[in-house]
Amino acid sequence: MASTDTPGDGAQQDSPPVAENAETVVPEAAGALPAEAPAPESGGSEAVTPLAGTPEASTPGDAAVADPTADAPVPAPPRPRPMAPRPAPPQASQPSPAPTATAEPAVDVPASDPAQWGRVADDGTVYVRTADGERAVGSWQAGDPAAGLAHYGRRYDDLATEVALLEARLKAHTGNPSDIRAKAQGLAETIPTAAAVGDLDGLAARARAMVATADSATAEFRAEKAAARAAQVARKEALAAEAEQIAAESTAWKAAGDRLKAIVEEWKKIRGIDRKTDEALWSRFAAARDAFGRRRGAHFASLDAQRSEARAAKQELIDEAQQLSTSTDWGPTSAAMRSLMDRWKAVPRTGRDGDDDLWKQFRAAQDVFFAARAESDKKRTSEELANQQAKEELLAEAEKLDPSTDLRGAQNALRKIQERYDAIGHVPRGVMRSLEDRMQAVEQKVRGAADTSRARTAPENPMVTSMRAAVTKAEEQLAKAEAAGDARRIEEARANLATRREWLAEAEKSASRR
Repeated sequence: MASTDTPGDGAQQDSPPVAENAETVVPEAAGALPAEAPAPESGGSEAVTPLAGTPEASTPGDAAVADPTADAPVPAPPRPRPMAPRPAPPQASQPSPAPTATAEPAVDVPASDPAQWGRVADDGTVYVRTADGERAVGSWQAGDPAAGLAHYGRRYDDLATEVALLEARLKAHTGNPSDIRAKAQGLAETIPTAAAVGDLDGLAARARAMVATADSATAEFRAEKAAARAAQVARKEALAAEAEQIAAESTAWKAAGDRLKAIVEEWKKIRGIDRKTDEALWSRFAAARDAFGRRRGAHFASLDAQRSEARAAKQELIDEAQQLSTSTDWGPTSAAMRSLMDRWKAVPRTGRDGDDDLWKQFRAAQDVFFAARAESDKKRTSEELANQQAKEELLAEAEKLDPSTDLRGAQNALRKIQERYDAIGHVPRGVMRSLEDRMQAVEQKVRGAADTSRARTAPENPMVTSMRAAVTKAEEQLAKAEAAGDARRIEEARANLATRREWLAEAEKSASRR
């Protein structure tokens, strides 16, 4: 809004006298570019004194002055009108905050044409046309009359920009309507007498219209502030309710703790709530956060107790495994070790670091035993391979017997070979059946030769038949004992087989004498 000034000391006043609220612009000496400077306020007129080198401070735009010695005056370009910053839109995830006076809408007021609303008289007096007639607003003594009109037109544009900015703020509800009303009232009073050239009557009417609508805008402003406050209260209530749900239900301790921290940061950004309501909501949130902290602390305390119990249980399993690690009773100890492993898996973990250390101790004790058993198995395998070779040699010897030429000699030789065969220890399980099959084939060959040498009409002695069945059964029992790896059963089966074979031999001798 333009100010009303009076000429200061040293200002040149030309006749005819300028009307009230008018200003006079005079040139300096020839060849100098005059500049306007503000004069001290006193009465109701405004003058610009020729202070060379001093920029004008009383108006937004610089006055266009011309060099009186130049052939054609060149007006200075108009200064761009100030643009209020456009408010940043609120984020989509949050309600818009309460309107504030700092969020200014952008306005773009086109430049006016001062020639339609004023003129510069021959004597330099600048007039503006209003509904009441022409009114002198100043005296232009700085050169081209068009430059003078442009100067006073910029004054009007500045006033129009101010009115438009107030209208935009009132429409966009970005300011306090009471403050806007007071500023509009001041403009409505000063625009009709302003030292400017333009549609002052229309501009003053726009200012008065804002005064008339400001009361309803004030009610809307208050309603919007109440709605914004309610929205902010609702946001904090939602956050408090979320915190209470977390405190009551959540067991995702890390994620829930992080969420409560995020709620605190989000809480700080929510403003525009009265202190009493805000403190009550914060008390709800703080109570929920404390309840969650207590529940989480109790959970981890219980977890620590469980881990201590699990650590003690696993230490007992380690002790048992270490005691069994030196056992050479391979079968039962292997079963015991497997049982320990099953019990270990049933015990809860004690934590990553502690559980790894305990597992290493437990596994080391088991490794000692299983390594010793593997070494024993390796040694036994070597012995079984040697036994296999020895039995294969005896079988090769037995398979060379020819009972068709010397039945009695073949029977005696086979019996001795069987005794040596039975005296040999275990052989690998995979070849046991094939070796036994070969031995039975030799026995059947000798037995068949003996059967054919007897008279076909003579039936076989029942005792011999029974003894042969008993020998076959004893051989099967020995094979089963060897397959099971039970030393006691093997020894018993071997003794039983030897006895049955002796009985069979005696029965065959007795039958042959008859």
